[in-house]
Amino acid sequence: MASRAMPAALLHTSLPPKPKPLASARTGKVRHGSVTCKALSDSSPNPTVYRGVYGPWTVDPADVREVILYRSGLVTAATSFVTASSTMFLPEDSWVSEILRQNLDLLYTLGAGGLGLSLLLIHIYVTEIKRTLQALWALGVVSSLATYVYLAQPSGESLVQYVVDNPTAVWFVGPLFAALTGLVFKEGLCYGKLEAGILTFIIPTVLLGHLTGLMDDGVKATLLGFWIALFVIFAGRKFTQPIKDDIGDKSIFMFNSLPEDEKQALVKNLELEKNRN
Repeated sequence: MASRAMPAALLHTSLPPKPKPLASARTGKVRHGSVTCKALSDSSPNPTVYRGVYGPWTVDPADVREVILYRSGLVTAATSFVTASSTMFLPEDSWVSEILRQNLDLLYTLGAGGLGLSLLLIHIYVTEIKRTLQALWALGVVSSLATYVYLAQPSGESLVQYVVDNPTAVWFVGPLFAALTGLVFKEGLCYGKLEAGILTFIIPTVLLGHLTGLMDDGVKATLLGFWIALFVIFAGRKFTQPIKDDIGDKSIFMFNSLPEDEKQALVKNLELEKNRN
């Protein structure tokens, strides 16, 4: 799915004489008798053309960069989480465990940053959903910082260790993980990824179990192990998908970027085109 219109786009529509072009790109032209919405590639002379709701579109270099950054953010978040969580499964007297415990907050910051990058670039048709996930992330970051400054640091603990030792602190970091849950839910829903679907349930289950104290350490460790494994699979498999999958139907976002009167004109001409066919 895509979250915004790409800048290099052409909107072609058959309109009455002397029409107002519906283009949002650097150049535009009207071709009578047809209605298309096309995103032009700047580099490939023969780009693959995909059929969209509002016309054909192609993948341009800017799209590729955004998708790679989106996936890189997910890998950063997954790597940071897996590394930090591994301390639960390492011997306490291990030098590796000791180094990791000293850098838990750094790993948490890197993971939050990676998640934020992905939420900035995530492609979702419904803008309100994207903004909600971003707002949850921002709330989680602010409340995490406040928890560290006013609660964890005075106690001589890292933020992560403070949350582990004080389950009620889940309320403060929870919005960040709610945003992560929303992201994996979107991935599972859009692409039918089993690991993403399972993560949608495991993430809140672990957090709520810790918050309420109704889950013993053994169960939490087991679920955390599944969380780690599935997160690695989820992030890794993103790079096996075609770039176009993470873009979605680009024509929809190009359409959404138009002024309301131009949207209505384009829809009207699409209907006329459909009736003629």
